[in-house]
This record gives sequence, C-alpha cells and structure tokens, in this order.
Amino acid sequence: MSTVPEVSLKFDLNNGFTLPTVGLGTFQGSDGNSRVKEIVLSALRKGYRHIDCATAYGNEDEVGKAIRESGIPREELFVTTKLSQTWHEPSDVAEAIELSLRALQLEYGANANLDPSGFYLQQS
Repeated sequence: MSTVPEVSLKFDLNNGFTLPTVGLGTFQGSDGNSRVKEIVLSALRKGYRHIDCATAYGNEDEVGKAIRESGIPREELFVTTKLSQTWHEPSDVAEAIELSLRALQLEYGANANLDPSGFYLQQS
C-alpha cells in the first residue's frame, strides 16, 4: 500500500524567508473587485498567510484594507504583487513598487533596502 507524502505548509527560500505553500489569488471574479476585501479578510481569518495580487488587477487598495482590518502582524504575511507591463523598464521598477506598497498600505520596515537592480531586499 502506498503512503501519501507529507505536504509542507511552507517553502524555505534561500534568503531566509518562508513562503506559505497555499496562497489566495485575487484576480477579479465575475463581480470584478467588489468583493475582494471581504474575500481576502475571510481567507486571512481562516489561516491564509499568502495573498497574491497585481497592480493590473486594480485591487491592491482592497487587499490592503483587508490586511489592515485583519489585525494580523505584517511579519506573518507574505504578500506578492506584480508589475504592470507599463512598468517593466528598470528605471521604473522602484516607483512601481512604491506605488504598490502605498496602495497595499504596507511597509517593508526599517531593515528594507533597494538593491541596484530595483528589487527590494529585506534582512532579518
């Protein structure tokens, strides 16, 4: 009889962070973005700790409001977003990240820095 392999709840990344195995995607459903905040808040209350959004989805504000309302400390959440196609020039990346962080009402904290390639790095 075969056994089912144990599934890890997180992936260890090579930068010392962990990525939850399961995340909630926030691409618009048939209702557009009208229920995004409600759905993200519900998912966070049920234990989700990885939320995936994108500037192009037009819902970073709603995702940010849900995160804030949940009261879950930022350190416990893994939030991903994506650059819109109009922000792919290396000189535009830092501004695009700042706009997303502002919309999401998130900060990286005192130990964050922007490396020369335009990617945020966080050190523990």
